[in-house]
Amino acid sequence: MFVTMPETPFIAIELGVLQNNIARAAEAARTAGIALRPHVKTHKMIEIARMQEAAGILGITVATLGEAEVFVAAGFADVLIAYPLWLTDASAQRLSTLLDQATIRLGIDSAESAERYVRFLGGKVSLIEFLIEVDCGHHRSGVAPGAVGELAEGLRDLGLDVSGCFTFPGHSYALEGRAAAAHDEAKALATAQHQLVAAGFPDAHIRSGGSTPSLAEADVLVVTEQRPGVYVFNDAQQVELGSCNWSDIALTVHATVVSVRGNKVIVNAGSKALGADRAPYASGYGRILNFPDARMVALSEHHATVDFADAAAVPALGEILKVVPNHVCNTVNLADEAFVFDRGELVDCWKVAARGKNS
Repeated sequence: MFVTMPETPFIAIELGVLQNNIARAAEAARTAGIALRPHVKTHKMIEIARMQEAAGILGITVATLGEAEVFVAAGFADVLIAYPLWLTDASAQRLSTLLDQATIRLGIDSAESAERYVRFLGGKVSLIEFLIEVDCGHHRSGVAPGAVGELAEGLRDLGLDVSGCFTFPGHSYALEGRAAAAHDEAKALATAQHQLVAAGFPDAHIRSGGSTPSLAEADVLVVTEQRPGVYVFNDAQQVELGSCNWSDIALTVHATVVSVRGNKVIVNAGSKALGADRAPYASGYGRILNFPDARMVALSEHHATVDFADAAAVPALGEILKVVPNHVCNTVNLADEAFVFDRGELVDCWKVAARGKNS
């Protein structure tokens, strides 16, 4: 396939690194005897989901109906929507259509939302497998582990099928937090499983967890499947958390040096190309591949300021730097396409098929 080199800034994927990341996670899951159900909200690309499928996954995870629609249309037939949807007439019709095309599992954390499923879907609600969302310490959505049994009984009274529970150890995104978050994940899922058995759900065996930072720390005696997303690319956050090495970075944003002022340079990739996330532990607004001591110290819409501690390393005007974004999920969602390189040679261009599918 002939692809013309684009103008900067643009997303670049190094194919070999991407393949290695996918293969490594798949092999780790096989060795541990657990399933892998990756979250495709990170990459939003059909080509990458097919690579994950070829490596051996149980199914995929999405955050929205829109993402589910894109991937189901591409042939992915086992989808978990890991989000507490609040149905309307319009979204119920979309979900109904998906149920005709694929196996759909849904996260749920309230009896009120369950009642809406019954009201809007009628008998078709029996086609859904529900996973009760548990809060394991991230304190976002999800019920307390000790409340799982009561909610499961309420779902049963409405005629709904409970297949297990899931959680997101999002507090693994903290320095020195990965092992503790994995411990919290296992404890919450084990408690939830005990609750389900006590409530009369011995076959609700799915205990789904996983975040990229805590992936290697997960308790495989408790977790039955994991749902990492960022692992396919990795990003500056993962480097700074210690969950990947520089050699595991598969996605960068190529940006041109447009201004030089002493040890500081400006590149033409700002928040509209990179995203603006900066976690409390982050040492900047992104990092520069091959320049580990450089820091992105300021970010505006179309400018990023990079401080080079070593004056001898300061690039010249017109040079192209490989920027490693802090949060790669946001970066991908800002682009229409990604350019694929194999050992430095441009070989393909992939559409960000689920870009903007936020509902």
